[in-house]
Amino acid sequence: MSTGPGADSAPAPTALDSPARPRKTSMFASLKVRNYRLFATGAVVSNTGTWMARITQDWLVLSLTGSSAAVGITTAMQFLPMLLFGLYGGVIADRFSKRKLLFCTQGAMSLSGLFLAALTLSGHVQVWHVYAAAFFTGLVTVVDNPTRQSFVSEMVGPDQVRNAVSLNSANFQSARLIGPAVASALTAAVGPGWAFLANGLSFLAPLTGLMLMRTKELHHTPRTPRGKGQLREGLQYVRRHPELIWPIVLVGFIGTFGFNFPIWMSAYADDVFHGGVGMYGLFNTLMAAGSLAGALLAARRRSTRLRVLTGAALGFGALLVVASWAPGVWMFAPLVVVLGILGLTVNVTANSSVQMATDPEMRGRVMSLFMMVFTGGTPLGGPLFGWLADAYGVRVSMTLGGLICAVAAVGVGLALARAADLRLKLDLRKGERHLQFVPRERELATAA
Repeated sequence: MSTGPGADSAPAPTALDSPARPRKTSMFASLKVRNYRLFATGAVVSNTGTWMARITQDWLVLSLTGSSAAVGITTAMQFLPMLLFGLYGGVIADRFSKRKLLFCTQGAMSLSGLFLAALTLSGHVQVWHVYAAAFFTGLVTVVDNPTRQSFVSEMVGPDQVRNAVSLNSANFQSARLIGPAVASALTAAVGPGWAFLANGLSFLAPLTGLMLMRTKELHHTPRTPRGKGQLREGLQYVRRHPELIWPIVLVGFIGTFGFNFPIWMSAYADDVFHGGVGMYGLFNTLMAAGSLAGALLAARRRSTRLRVLTGAALGFGALLVVASWAPGVWMFAPLVVVLGILGLTVNVTANSSVQMATDPEMRGRVMSLFMMVFTGGTPLGGPLFGWLADAYGVRVSMTLGGLICAVAAVGVGLALARAADLRLKLDLRKGERHLQFVPRERELATAA
């Protein structure tokens, strides 16, 4: 329902389904574009380093403090800047060259990793150092996230946005399969400092990829000139489009109340199942495997359907509740895989549908709002659910998160149906679909 100049280049989905049947594309279609291949190759290296540092960071804080709440504070420090300044990152992304911005942000993240490595290897690291490094990384991410998200369309063009977004997620989750395993082995063998060092050096790969790109082959979007009211303009744009605002609301709930896995899985590994850092790495690897499967399935999907978004979010919340009361590792571990599939499906479906429904000149600001809502809730959810885990047990903490996500999915699904002028129809006749959304006009005509 986008009415601006981006409507032709990035068709908007309807509220619950897309009536058109897009051309069938291969799972790896975007990799035919040279610039995107360079981007993806560099990303898989830096993402592996990032996951090594993330797993090591959580376990280091838990080792230094013995507190799940401290792990939640670390996560909150990393995502607090997105909550405070996220929209400004979108303005910057729309105003400057995205390739040049990524040079700056990726370089800054490298320095952050090297700083933490130096402190850890020298034996002087304290928990406040980890907090400070996490907060600095969060500040850089304010600009890096919307820039990377909107740079995808410049590399591959509007026809391949959905596929490229899915492959980005597959890339990230592939690194997540490798990073935790390597980080766990390094931490157990020689300590956490080497994992932080590997993270700092890993950013040389995306920096090299950016240098080798052919700028003439980029699909440049118009830059937004400096002016007043650009934040307000972006918010008003989203408010006028229900196909944008409701997916953003839903990922906000999922990000705040459902994506607290560093807290939950570290507590299950340490306190519930008594498996130590090796089991924590295993849980992260299993979730990454599920997420990778979800990303590849999304890459094969030919259209963006928001009913898939709400259905996956409902299943994700319900499964969190089931997994929270798993009696043993034998049941918890496979459920973690399915949680990875559903969580990734929510993320990719929301991301691609929002990008495709947004006019190109607004994409940076809209994606900054998307990322601000998705990750910006972590400073609230992280400490809250960490405190709940310490005070009432991790099972209660995870159950509450799942219940909130499930209720939010139902509410957003009904809101999207209402925006598309649909209503829920119950049909108990044999051979008919018993429960489905139908247009109000069709139901009225049938009744007449």
